[in-house]
Amino acid sequence: MRKLILTAVCTGILVCVNGQKHEFLNPPKFDNADLSKERSALDENAPAEILYKSVHFGVDTSTGDLRKQVFYRVKIYDKDKAEDWLNLEIPLYKNSHGDEEGLNKMKAFVYNLENGSAITTKVDKSSKYKSKESKYTTITKFAFPNVKNGSVIEYQYEVLSPFLYSVPQIVIESDTPSLYTEYILDAPTYISYNVNYTGSLAPKYRMVEEKTMFGMPFKTYRFGYENLKGFKTEKFVKNDRNYRTKVSAELHSTNFGQLKMHSSSWEEIKEKLYKDEDFGVELKKTKLAKENMPASVSDLKSDTEKADAIFNYVKNTFTWNKDRGIYTENGIKKLLETKTGNAAEINLFLVMMLREAGLKAEPLIISTVDNGVINVVSPSIVGANFVIAAVKLKEGFNLYDATSKQSSRDNLPPRDWNQYGILIAKDKAVMMQMGNTTSSFNYLTTEAKINEDGSISGTYSDKDTGSYAMFVKESYDENAEKYKKQYKENYSIDFTGIDSKILENGDFESTMQFSSDNLIDKVGKKMIINPMLFLSRNTNDFDQADERKYPIDFISAFTKVKKVTLEIPEGYIIEAMPKSKKIVTQDKEIEYSYVTEQKGNKLEILSTMKIASPDYPKEYYPAFKQIWETASKSENQVISLIKKS
Repeated sequence: MRKLILTAVCTGILVCVNGQKHEFLNPPKFDNADLSKERSALDENAPAEILYKSVHFGVDTSTGDLRKQVFYRVKIYDKDKAEDWLNLEIPLYKNSHGDEEGLNKMKAFVYNLENGSAITTKVDKSSKYKSKESKYTTITKFAFPNVKNGSVIEYQYEVLSPFLYSVPQIVIESDTPSLYTEYILDAPTYISYNVNYTGSLAPKYRMVEEKTMFGMPFKTYRFGYENLKGFKTEKFVKNDRNYRTKVSAELHSTNFGQLKMHSSSWEEIKEKLYKDEDFGVELKKTKLAKENMPASVSDLKSDTEKADAIFNYVKNTFTWNKDRGIYTENGIKKLLETKTGNAAEINLFLVMMLREAGLKAEPLIISTVDNGVINVVSPSIVGANFVIAAVKLKEGFNLYDATSKQSSRDNLPPRDWNQYGILIAKDKAVMMQMGNTTSSFNYLTTEAKINEDGSISGTYSDKDTGSYAMFVKESYDENAEKYKKQYKENYSIDFTGIDSKILENGDFESTMQFSSDNLIDKVGKKMIINPMLFLSRNTNDFDQADERKYPIDFISAFTKVKKVTLEIPEGYIIEAMPKSKKIVTQDKEIEYSYVTEQKGNKLEILSTMKIASPDYPKEYYPAFKQIWETASKSENQVISLIKKS
């Protein structure tokens, strides 16, 4: 790369909008008046507010590095609800060739108002520590000291990156309101970027033009925003980051005397992957697959049986270490030795095994739900962070992900279902639309006895199947005690003996016992009770007052069944049975039923909600709202038990 002795830090540049002058890269001096602010004018309930945010990317023409300079000033109104701002995490990346990012010029302060004067606390090195997230990622962390309600946090830092090809995505719309946010990308014209701007917000100040900087032509992209309200989240959205305003950039071309194009097609990416030592070279180690092939596979007749058998072998033999990525870290040979590996090692070995058995298997690279939807229009390997296996059969493709012990054919972990994937076949790369065609079930079952003194005791089980079973298992693995505690918190019931586990078929079930003295009202000789007990719907999940903006995501089609069996005490009769109810949309996509039946001294209540598809356009929101209201009314009916004379 051409070397020029130039500073990489650009001075502020003025831009005129409607006769008003605006200067980028010019953070205002700290104002003591900010310490006296009691609430945000943008949102009086906001626990924090961004006073000034600047993210500036620039190419250092003397080294060829990408320089990222960050400046934040944040007002804290409610410390307990602003936990995300109390610590700072800065991820730093490296690659297998030894290229790595470095952190420079870190400064951080906490300002407080004490006895009418501003007191400054500097964040010292003792609050800094590093944690290694994976082989290629290290996170530098800082804790802000002495933060109180009313504090102002300020920090700035610089990251030097050798990875010129990809400028990290910056989210403009955050949950926190912002008085001012700016994004800047400056690059010499011999280094050209494609800038991807998505979202509905238009910047108040915008500059996209060529300018002379440091005596040479530069292309600058500058966007400034004022008075941004916090992003309003909606329920049943897999990743609302997909809908927020954000900016990213990827290297398009360089011209150091000769034009070189860097923008890739998926076909070019496929060629590079198959040449990469941590992807394609690993797939060529077919001897490892041959040596580890289960003997029983050769006796199976159908390709589906063979694929399922190989998948089950890999899934049950190896354990995922939770590291994502499309490249192997320690290699498949190490995976076979330790029985533990990252996603690429496990699923690329699965592809190898499937191919060795004569099946047409290919890697499918994806972006997981929390990573955002993969950009199919502007091909880039940077947006992909996971790889699974796809097997082509006469009837189509079967998908497999051996990182989850509960997964099965086409029954992938919820994180995988993110609209699109890129099939990296040997002959060509193909975009594949991914839709979850499997259904999940949630069975909530209670068997209870009403005692003469008005107390209730019994058993309760919560069982999930399909995608939902994998989802709750991940939650359980993160914090088992917190997972169990949620039952008592959500239902306000004294549950005991909570036992959560995976069943042999991959379902996840929690069983427990309970007793309660406050589910029944005794009035004279009557006992008044909601037969749904603690399973009744007390709130409507579809309670959004404003017009729905985004599609409705459920991860998978599902059926939720609540079954309550109540044993009535001897000498009591039911005065009136609850009314049964059934409601279904015309297209049969949403269906709800509430059925009651008395069998001797037992009352059975069956509440069933059936959703036929994994996602719906926003226009379905009123239908969901109506059916959830019907379900709530049905499940909040009460009965009276009368003692016989």
